Amino acid sequence: MVKKQWKPVWAVVLTFALILSMFPMPTSALDKGKSTLVVVHYQEAPDNEKDWNLWLWANGPDYFPNKGFTFNGEDAFGKVAAYEFPVDSPEKIGLIVRTDNWDKDKGSENDRFITSDMIQDGVAEVWIKSGDPTIYTSNPDGETASTEIDMNVHYFRYDNTYTDWGLWAWPDGGDGQSITFDGADDFGAVANVKLANPESKRLMGLITKKGEWTEKDGEDRFVLGTAKEIWLVEGDSTIYYSEPQIDRSPKLVSFSADTFRQATLTTNRVITDAFIDELSVDGATVESIEKASDKSVTIQFKSDIDLAKVIKASHPEFGEQTLQAGKVLRSKEFDAKYAYDGKLGVTYQKSKTKFVLWAPTAQQVELELWNMPTNRPTNDKDLKKVIQMKRGERGTWVAEVRGDLDGIGYTYQVTHATGKVRAVDPYATAVGVNGDQGVIVDLKETDPKRWNSMKPKLKQSTDAIIYETHVRDFSIFDVKTDKYDSGIQNKGKYLGVIEPGTRLLVDGKKTATKTGLDHVKDLGVTHVQFIPVYDFNTASVDETNPMATYNWGYDPKNYNAPEGSYSTDPYDAKVRIMEMKQMIQGLHDNNLRAVMDVVYNHMFDAQASNLHKIVPGYYYRYTAGGDFANGTGVGNDTASERAMMQKLIVDSVVYWAKEYHWDGFRFDLMGIHDVDTMNKVRSELNRVDKSILVFGEGWDLGTPLDAELKANQKNAYDMPGIAHFNDNIRDGLKGSVFYDEDKGFINGKEGMENRVKTGIVGEIAYSDTIKGFTKEPTQAITYVEAHDNHTLWDKLTLTNPIASEVNKTKMHRLASSILLTSQGTTFLHAGQEFMRTKEGDHNSYKSPDSINQLDWKRAADRKADVQYMKGLIEMRKANPGLRMTKASDVKRFLTFHKAEANVITYTIDEDAPGQKNDLFITHNANPTNVQVSLPKGNWNVIVDGDRAGTKTIKRATGKVSVPAYKTFVLERN
Repeated sequence: MVKKQWKPVWAVVLTFALILSMFPMPTSALDKGKSTLVVVHYQEAPDNEKDWNLWLWANGPDYFPNKGFTFNGEDAFGKVAAYEFPVDSPEKIGLIVRTDNWDKDKGSENDRFITSDMIQDGVAEVWIKSGDPTIYTSNPDGETASTEIDMNVHYFRYDNTYTDWGLWAWPDGGDGQSITFDGADDFGAVANVKLANPESKRLMGLITKKGEWTEKDGEDRFVLGTAKEIWLVEGDSTIYYSEPQIDRSPKLVSFSADTFRQATLTTNRVITDAFIDELSVDGATVESIEKASDKSVTIQFKSDIDLAKVIKASHPEFGEQTLQAGKVLRSKEFDAKYAYDGKLGVTYQKSKTKFVLWAPTAQQVELELWNMPTNRPTNDKDLKKVIQMKRGERGTWVAEVRGDLDGIGYTYQVTHATGKVRAVDPYATAVGVNGDQGVIVDLKETDPKRWNSMKPKLKQSTDAIIYETHVRDFSIFDVKTDKYDSGIQNKGKYLGVIEPGTRLLVDGKKTATKTGLDHVKDLGVTHVQFIPVYDFNTASVDETNPMATYNWGYDPKNYNAPEGSYSTDPYDAKVRIMEMKQMIQGLHDNNLRAVMDVVYNHMFDAQASNLHKIVPGYYYRYTAGGDFANGTGVGNDTASERAMMQKLIVDSVVYWAKEYHWDGFRFDLMGIHDVDTMNKVRSELNRVDKSILVFGEGWDLGTPLDAELKANQKNAYDMPGIAHFNDNIRDGLKGSVFYDEDKGFINGKEGMENRVKTGIVGEIAYSDTIKGFTKEPTQAITYVEAHDNHTLWDKLTLTNPIASEVNKTKMHRLASSILLTSQGTTFLHAGQEFMRTKEGDHNSYKSPDSINQLDWKRAADRKADVQYMKGLIEMRKANPGLRMTKASDVKRFLTFHKAEANVITYTIDEDAPGQKNDLFITHNANPTNVQVSLPKGNWNVIVDGDRAGTKTIKRATGKVSVPAYKTFVLERN
């Protein structure tokens, strides 16, 4: 809500230009050419009582901050929000007016988009109204564009000396002029800038300078030209649109170690020779102090400093500052000195338990032991014992406690130069409720009955057909009504995944429609993939009240312990472990493998994460300015290229594979990681079981890592045995996931044949015109929908709004048919077989169960579609030629044939590895029938768009008529 005190009593007419001087922008100065300033004016309904905010994202390039932005201003039109995106003129900026509970304002039921043509001079300024889906590029209530800039610029310098200081200002693209600070107020100096702006440019450029350019304070800055007041602070690139609070006293701002023998000290005042003379450093021997810039000095030490010791810089006027481990933490020298290759975490024995924590910069570490309550979270009264840990080798801290600690909780109290902090062991394999304590457990006691390492056979990765689901979605149906029920007792739980014999209930009575495990088993897929089941953040789902909120779980808290909200008792650390094992064993017993979705690329909150608490500054990537990197779009990127983050990832994956018998790992935002780490993951998993799948999102993400090191599609050749989601065929089939109305091959876009063909061959370098990112087809995950973005059905509703239900069903089946007849590994989204809908919600990560649940009633209603998918899977399994592993074989045994527009036709030769008969495949994306010539011989139709499988539907020779939006697969007789 906009606070009333923000409105000045002297205002007679509020305009946006005026109000911009009254609220702070959550950005630095517009980085022209790299950033886009988004300004949204919003007029809410007259009877509104809700607290609306904005959900914003950008596409092309992609930027997903994944948070809401408040309306932090007001004008005559209504509420105003402004936000700077760190991307230059994106193709599209999406916005939703919503509450924190994801109630959407009328007009936001479907996403609104600011398109590139609405962005002028680096500014995307729009007006929207409640109940009106239109985005206006000018005030619909009327206004006149200003042809003059009239702005007061307030400037603060820490030395309070403004003689000769002034501005160079210019309307964007126009001529500049020099302006002096000829006024003053309580903030500092004031200059009035008046410039002619005949073209009504949105931005004004300015430089703070001294005299005739003898000195500059910062680089070029660009501000919104309609603002009436802005505030500038010496040494700060931020443009403030309201007066900032400034600590005006002289101080040492930061003191950080760059190397083991060098540190940088910064101040908020210009440094003089006298300052250096009066500066002292305690805790290390200084060799020299030299001025590095106006407000910083470089301090050289005579010998390597101990980062765990307190080293302080002090000055009689500026105060003192404690040395922090800075850039040195991210150096090769640091890893060379401290990287530890031994076992970390807890080693339990009935007679004693050993604890090992890696914390090389800690001054002291204490082990805290807790009694764990059986029905509530812990409190301070549950703290049982505190034990001083001892320094071990290479930055480790160790302790050994005698006695049987099975079931006892533990945390670490870590002391740094800046104080104490409590953290959970990053290697904790069991946790208490909400993951706030690690728990020591005898893991042997968590093994279920018949626990064994036997699993379904998998000859090669392309034999896999992956079915992606969410533990809760799988069984929770139906939260909308009491009439229908999944028939699963353990709703939303690990155990609910493996309940046998369940059927859709209607008014409490069993129907013939299989649900849950029986449905998936009958469908014929080989792998069930679960989106996050590690312990995720309490803010997403509170384990003490798990049904209060919903979340996908891409918010890691403890990497090596299961999520408790899916267990029947989140207070007992062993229960979640045992029940996850039961789930995996149950899947194996039913000839299904299990894939785990792992999210090592970021943590829910970097500052609050256990990693940062224990070794601050090490585990994450940073920008040149010292901020957390944000290639993930969620506020932080982990640094897999650093030895101990790499070790954590590799150790964690191997632990899950060995202890739980997981059969595959899907790496979220894999492109954040480095190639070497992913190759080590593959190598170490090969030691466990070579059939374990490793694949991920190999997107090219904007993280500070050299391009050739990123584990993305562009470097797929350097990552053998690791597959990437194929967004090329995904968007080629249905249209871009970033543009709601964009179409693809199946729904009416012309000229998509070669793009889809590239996906059909598994993205290999098949020819000069059909060439993708993989070296071998085993590196392609072939899919058309997943948990992210719109379901295919919802996408078709947007791209083809007037298409009949019958035609949308045909298009949907056509997409699935292409997937199941393509090289690579097939990936299906749970419910894709019955054309799942999320009611148009493209990002349902925290939407209610009513949106996310698997609708088993829809499965019953679309029984024919389920049977069709089942038939496609049966057909794929029966034809090894659709699952080749070598690019050379694909090029030799898969041949495309000439076809008319919007038709793709190819054969699979009977001599392909394992293949028994020739296959002839045709995909017709036209709205009319097409006549397709067959190779010589007699052919049996086994897929015709209505039915699919291995049995002959009809026989054909010479030619075959392929109906609109359908696939034909024929087998040579």
